[in-house]
Amino acid sequence: MGGPLLSGQLTRAAVARYVEALNAHDADAIAACVSEDFVNEHTSALGRSVTGRHGYRANLTGFLADFVDLRYEVEDLLVEGDRASLAYRMSFRLASAGGRPVAVRGVFRFRVDADGLIAHRTDYWDSGEVRRQLDA
Repeated sequence: MGGPLLSGQLTRAAVARYVEALNAHDADAIAACVSEDFVNEHTSALGRSVTGRHGYRANLTGFLADFVDLRYEVEDLLVEGDRASLAYRMSFRLASAGGRPVAVRGVFRFRVDADGLIAHRTDYWDSGEVRRQLDA
């Protein structure tokens, strides 16, 4: 077996563990999936970027409390070497908006390090669509 195949398998497993931890609402398990120097990059106006496992973990408690019943449904996963793109449908009830339900589609881009930890995540989702659903 060559390196790219093994790396792709490592990447796929890392992404699967991460999504599983998100869907379990387990902040410690989510943080354990990322590297010490993890970069969590958000492109939406409502998202908050952060660098470092410690800072990411600190944000997870509030995020999971506000995004009640958070669920990521994987629509598509493409893996090449240490990189992956995952199209998802995210659903939740936003506690800070009276528990109103929201469903939005988005894409994660991941880079996984040699230890099988997520080193970089870029999240693309339409915060305008979230606002439209909350205002409806």
